[in-house]
Amino acid sequence: MFLFTTMVNENFLTTGFLNLNDHHSTNKSLWIAGKPTEVLEFENEIKIKIPFNKQVLEHDDIIPSSNSSCIFYWLSIVAYNDETLRVYLSEEKINSSINESQILKFDPTIKVTSLKVYFDKDQWVVKDGNDKIKSVISLKEAEINFWSDLIEPPQDTLQIEFFPDGIADKNISLNSNDYFFPKRRGSLPLALVKQNDVVLSHTLSFVAFHDECFSGTGERFSNLNLSGSTFNLINQDGQGVNSRRVYKNVPFYVSNRLYGIFFNTHAHCKVSFKDYSTKSVQFVSDDSNVDFFIFGGNTIEKILFNYKCITGFPNVPPLWSYGIWMSKMTYFSEKEIDEIVMTLQQDEFPFDVIHIDTGWFRKDWLCEWKFNTKRFPNPKEFIQKLKSKGIKVSLWQLPYIAKNAIQCEEAINHKYIGVSGNSNKDSNSNFGVEDYAGTIDFTNPHAIAWYKDLLRELLEIGVKCIKADFGEEIHMNATYKAMDAKLLHNLYPFLYQKAVSEITEEITSDSIIWARSGWAGCQRFPVHWGGDAEASWSGLSGSLKGALHIGLSGFAHWSSDIPGFHGTPNFMNSIISDNLYVRWTQCSVFSSHMRYHGTSNREPYHFPNVKNIIKAWWRMRYALIPYISELSHISANSGYPIIRSLIFEHPDDKICWNINDQYYFGSDIMVAPILNDSGVRDIYLPKGSWVDFYTGEVLEGHQWLMHYKSELQTIPVWFKKNSTISIYPESVMNTDEIIESKIIKVEIDDSFKGIDSIVNFPFLKL
Repeated sequence: MFLFTTMVNENFLTTGFLNLNDHHSTNKSLWIAGKPTEVLEFENEIKIKIPFNKQVLEHDDIIPSSNSSCIFYWLSIVAYNDETLRVYLSEEKINSSINESQILKFDPTIKVTSLKVYFDKDQWVVKDGNDKIKSVISLKEAEINFWSDLIEPPQDTLQIEFFPDGIADKNISLNSNDYFFPKRRGSLPLALVKQNDVVLSHTLSFVAFHDECFSGTGERFSNLNLSGSTFNLINQDGQGVNSRRVYKNVPFYVSNRLYGIFFNTHAHCKVSFKDYSTKSVQFVSDDSNVDFFIFGGNTIEKILFNYKCITGFPNVPPLWSYGIWMSKMTYFSEKEIDEIVMTLQQDEFPFDVIHIDTGWFRKDWLCEWKFNTKRFPNPKEFIQKLKSKGIKVSLWQLPYIAKNAIQCEEAINHKYIGVSGNSNKDSNSNFGVEDYAGTIDFTNPHAIAWYKDLLRELLEIGVKCIKADFGEEIHMNATYKAMDAKLLHNLYPFLYQKAVSEITEEITSDSIIWARSGWAGCQRFPVHWGGDAEASWSGLSGSLKGALHIGLSGFAHWSSDIPGFHGTPNFMNSIISDNLYVRWTQCSVFSSHMRYHGTSNREPYHFPNVKNIIKAWWRMRYALIPYISELSHISANSGYPIIRSLIFEHPDDKICWNINDQYYFGSDIMVAPILNDSGVRDIYLPKGSWVDFYTGEVLEGHQWLMHYKSELQTIPVWFKKNSTISIYPESVMNTDEIIESKIIKVEIDDSFKGIDSIVNFPFLKL
C-alpha cells in the first residue's frame, strides 16, 4: 500500500531561509556578527572591527556556542558622491581586497567622499565632509526593567544604521532585533555560514516598515509590489512569463521609502521581502564576499541613476532598431523571405528588420554560424538585396556547441567550451533538439576571440544584429577557465552579451543585440526581450509585469514577442485570435522595440480581418520613433527606462505601487493596455491633467475610470498636458525614409485636437 503525502511547509525561520535545517547542513556552522569592538578612520573609508560568534543549531533554535572563540572581520564603509554608500567585509584592517567584478562600471562622475568618525559614549557617528550623517554604529545596551530570568538575554549583536543621502529620518538599518526570544530568530543582521573554516555564504537583513513596498530584482512576472514574496535569484529558462522562473535576475531592489540596495554578487542568492519575517528584508548569497551598495535619492529615477552610476548606463541603439522587426520560428530560405518582404511592401506595411531564427543553418537548430548555401546560395548578395529595399537582417544563434557542429572538435581541443560530458539536458532548456557538447567559455580570452571571429564573418557580409539567445543556463558540471560553474552561472549572460555587443559595434558601428537572459550590468547591452510568452492574455499581462520590474532594475530597453511566442494548448499550432494580435500590437507600439515572433505565422496578412488596424498602428509606430529615440538618449544618462511603472512619477501614491497593467511611455504618455477580449478595463489616472490621445479631451487625474470601454481599433492612451511630443507626421516604409528636418514638435495644450489632426496619413477615423 502506498502512502501519499503532500509537501510539508515546515515554517522554519532563519534556518529555513538559510537552508541550514536539511540533512546536507550537518557540517556547516553559522557565525553571527556581534557588537563592534573597534573603529578606525582612514582617508576614504571607515573600518569597524566586528566579532563573529559561532552558533549551535537545534532545529529552529540558534544558540551561542560555549566552546568556540569568536573570529574577527572588518566592516568597511565607503561613500561615493552624496547619495551612495558601499559596505563590505574583509579579514584585514588595511590593504583589504574589494570585489571589483566586471559587473561594476563606475561612471567618471563618481568620486569617493572623505568620512570621519565622531565618538559618543554609546555610539560611533560617521559623517562626510559636509557634516552629513552617513552611518551610526550603536554600542548602547538595551534598557530593561528586570523581572525574570526565565528567558535568557539576547546575544550582543551588530546594530548599525545607514543614511546614504544624509537625511536623518531616512535610515536603513540592519535588523538586529528580529526575534521572538533570543533562540528563535526571524532574521539575522549579518552572519556567515562556514564549512571547514571556509566561508560558503552570507546573509543580511534590513528593517522593513509595516507599510513598505518593494520592486525590482530583475524580470519578475509578479505584482509590482513584491512585499510578502521570496525569490531565488538564479537565472533559468523562464519557460513562459507566468511563474517564479525568470530569465533575468538582478540583485537590486528599490523601496517606496526612497532607497535602493544592490548586492554586488553574481552567486546564487535569495531575497525575501517581509515573507519569512514581516519585519525584514532578508538576503542570502552563496558568496564568501559581503559587499553591498545603498543608494539614496529623492525620486525613484535618482535612485536608479545612482545604481547605474555603479553598474553602467545603456548604450543607445541605432535608429533603425526602433522600427518593426518581422520574424517567426523560423524562416527557412531566401525565397521565403523574398516573398514575405514583397508582400509586406506591396501592402504598404512599414518595417525595418527581417529576423531569421533557427532555420538558416544546414540543419534547423544546428548552430554553426554558417548559412545553408542550398537555401541561401549567396548570403552576402541576399543581405545586400534586402538592404537596397531598406531592410536589415538579424540572425539567431546561441552559446552552446552541438556535438554535431563542425566547430565541436576545435572547441574541445582548444578548451573554448566547458566540457561536461553530458547531453544538453544539463542546461535545463525547454528545447532539447540538439545534443550539446558544452557551453562557450567566456572566462577564457581565447574562447572570446574565437567566438567573435565566428560572428565577425556574418557581420562583415552585412548582418546588422545578432540574437544572443539563451545564456540563462550553462553546463553546471563542466570546468571553466577562470571560475567555478556555480559562480559563473548568473554572470554568464553578462560575459556572453558583452562579447556580442563588442564585436557588433566594432564591425557595424551600431550598439545593438537581441538578448533574453540577464544579470546586473547587462543593461549596458540593449536590447532585451521578455522571453517565450504564451500567446494569451496571461502571456501579455505577464510580459508587461516583467517589463515594469526590469525597468526598475536598471534596464532601459525592452521588447516582447508579438503576439506571444507559443500557442496553447498546442505549442506550435494553436490559432492566434485577431483580438490578441491587435491588442499585443497596440501595447508594443508603446515600447522601446517591437518584434513579431513565435511558433506560427506572425505576418499581418495572415490576419485579414484586422490587417488594416495593424497597418494603422504600424504607421503610428513610425510616427513615434523621434519620441522613442529621444527617450533612448535620455536613458543613456539617467535612471529612466523607456517603459516606466507609475511609481516613477508618483512614488508617494500608494495606489500606483499596486498597478501592474498601466505604464508611462517616457514621461509624457500614459498607456493602459487592453488585456481581455471584452475591451473593458478599469483605469487609474494619477495626479495631473491628461489629454486624450484621439480626441484632445482633458481629464483631471487622481481618479478611476471604471469599466472603460475601448473598441478594438483603439487602446487607452493619454498625453500629459503641456508636454511636447516629437512626431514624424508623414507615412514612411522604413526608418531610412525619416528625414530629420520633417520631425515636428507637438504641443499638447488646449489647441491639440487628437493625433489625427497631427499626422498626414490615414490613422483611426473614429
